[in-house]
Parts: sequence; C-alpha cells; structure tokens
Amino acid sequence: MVRNKRFHWLLSLASAGVLVLGLSGCSGDGGGETGDDGGPTKIGFVAVGPEGAWRQANEANMQETFTKEAGFELKYAPATNLDQKSQIDAFTSFVDEGVDVILLSATEGSGWEDSLKRAQEAEIPVILIDRGIEPDTTSLYVTRIAPDNLQVSKSVAGWATETFPQGANYFVLEGPAGVSVVNERNRGWNETIGAKPEFKKLGAQTANWSTEEAKSVFETVLKSNNNKVQLVFAQNDEMGLGAVLAVEEAGLVPGKDVKIATIDGTKNALEALAANKLSFVAEYNPLFGETALDVVKKVLAGEKVESYIVVPSQTFNSPEAAKTALPQRKF
Repeated sequence: MVRNKRFHWLLSLASAGVLVLGLSGCSGDGGGETGDDGGPTKIGFVAVGPEGAWRQANEANMQETFTKEAGFELKYAPATNLDQKSQIDAFTSFVDEGVDVILLSATEGSGWEDSLKRAQEAEIPVILIDRGIEPDTTSLYVTRIAPDNLQVSKSVAGWATETFPQGANYFVLEGPAGVSVVNERNRGWNETIGAKPEFKKLGAQTANWSTEEAKSVFETVLKSNNNKVQLVFAQNDEMGLGAVLAVEEAGLVPGKDVKIATIDGTKNALEALAANKLSFVAEYNPLFGETALDVVKKVLAGEKVESYIVVPSQTFNSPEAAKTALPQRKF
C-alpha cells in the first residue's frame, strides 16, 4: 500500500541532510498518485491565509499546482484570523478524514508535537511549507520546503555592513512573536550585526507583517530618537513600506536620510527600490509549488527526500537591479 511506503520512509528521516533544489525541472512526469480509494490523491493544506502579498503568492501557487488535472484533490484550510487553534482543528480533521498527505504552513512554531504524532500514527506524511516548527523534531515530518531564512537575513546584514562601514543606528521591524521565520531572520541578522559594535541597536518591535502597524511603530521610533535612525531592517516588504511612509511623514528622505532593507521581493518592494525609497530587497521566493509537487510524488512512491529543501532566492541592491527584474516579476 502507498501509505505503508510512506510510513516506513518517514521513520528513516532522522539521518537526512539539507538539499538545495532548484525550481526548474522539479515537476516530475505524469500526474499525481492515486489515493488509497483509487481516486485522486487527497492533499490537506493547513494554510496561513491572508497575510500579505508573499503569502497570497505562495498559497495561490500551491493551489495552481495541486490541481484535479494533475491528479490531486487539494483541500485548502486557511487559518481563521491567523489563529493556531483553527489550524490544529483543520489538521486534526485531515487526519481523521485520512488524506494522503498534509502540507502545513504553521501560524506559530510551537505546539505541534501532538498533532504531528497523530499524523505519524495514522501513517500520513506531513510536509512543512515555508515555516518550521519548534522544537525542530525532524522525525515528526517528512521535510521542510522553504528559502533559507538565515542566509536571506545574513544577506541583508552583509549589505548593511558594506553600506555603513562606520556603523549605524538601526531599528528592526519584526514579524509576529513565536513564528519560526521571525526567529530565524533575527538569528541570521544578529550573527552578523551583533558582532559589529559600531552598529547601535535602537530597538526591535513587531508590526505583525503590516504596513499600517509598521508606519505607526516607526513614527514613534523616529520621534523618540529625534529622527536619528540611519537604518531599518524590516523582516518583510509590507513593514518596510510602512517605514517608508513614516520617514516621509517625518520630512525625511527614504533611501537618503534613512535606508530601509526588506525581505520578500514582491513587486511593490521592487517598485519602491526602483524609486530609491527602499535601499535593499532580499527575495524570499514564494513560488515553490512545483518543488512541493515533486516531493509529494516521491513520498507517495516510497522514495526518500532530504529533511530540508532550500528554495533558491536572490537579492536586489540597486534601482537598476529592481527595474531589470520588474517586467518578469510574478508576485
């Protein structure tokens, strides 16, 4: 049975490493495996739901990939108001229903052990999409597919050290507390900037991935520091664009008086970089549906995959680079 293959494969994951897998050539051949009942393969997608342009692009890409034409029945379950309980309820429902595979994008990193153990007992493999879990018990899931947050945030930090060789006063706009990608982005940034005493941290605060919240937060930061903030690290594009609005409202020039670096690489961010309002944009590529499809096919065939599949991403450090990329931008 397919499910027995999946289960035996799942138990062998502890020794798996990390694989960098390109997005091209990952679709495999043919359609999806048939489910245990002979019908289409049932995929339960425990999703985050509305949370900005990156999330919209990522989840739309998954839905466009796991189609009926490809041999799949994708059951999309976005969280209710980013609430973890609604995700756990959806996850439990998928286990009870006996879907063939569960894709999980967790709103919070912790609190998943019981759910993952239940899926394992039911011999249903779980694939983490974008966000990891904490503690990162790799025996409880098949693989995680995502760009490398450590490397992405280190690319921002590397740009900052080159741009400010004498150091700078900086502020960090963070995503929601408890989310794995937030912890990883902080770690990557801190491992570089934390070793540079010439950089002075003025503070860090969550703005919940929101442009409006980031604008409000950074308005307060500018006022409390007499506008003496040289650098902002915004952990997503929307918050970086909120910082731009705050800088402009304070009568300062973004890109000149305050340099703002962001992560995601959406069209809006690249347009702001092209206009010199943002100074650096690190892509966090959301378009890895074909990679997920390839992994699902391998799992259903009883094949092994690596425990972390890294989605390649790029960086944009100038208006010219942004202008070159914009005509082909898909998100």
